[in-house]
Amino acid sequence: MLVHSNGYRLLKGRVSEAGRIYLITVVTQQRRPMFRDVRVGRLVVDQLRQIHEARRVRSLAWVVMPDHIHWLFELRDKSLGEVMGRFKSRSSLLINQYLGSQGRLWQKGYHDRALRKEEDQKAIARYIIFNPVRAGLVQRPGDYPLWDTIWL
Repeated sequence: MLVHSNGYRLLKGRVSEAGRIYLITVVTQQRRPMFRDVRVGRLVVDQLRQIHEARRVRSLAWVVMPDHIHWLFELRDKSLGEVMGRFKSRSSLLINQYLGSQGRLWQKGYHDRALRKEEDQKAIARYIIFNPVRAGLVQRPGDYPLWDTIWL
């Protein structure tokens, strides 16, 4: 099922395809390191899990870095724009409530890449969860608290 979005969240020509695997990157406004505070990062994790549990996506792997997230998932019945709009709005609301602040949490838009069928999803998941190691935040992925993957 192809879903064409006419929302502002999708770039012109972007197409969402149910059953397709997407790698998404979302960056905080002005690359503020909001998620150095693990408690704030956990609010993002809660939103990723809620969207998974609502069966909008099937999450395969994710990592919440200090100023961005990477999320690998299979899109279900909603468009990419609907999923990302819900994620960004809900996480912004919860984090602003928690911090007693207002304003934009995320940069406008997001980067997405649809995986080709022959691409190795496990290799991409490993790349995602090793992000904190490459960034010098930890020595091993298991030392970082804000990641998960179905392949453990």
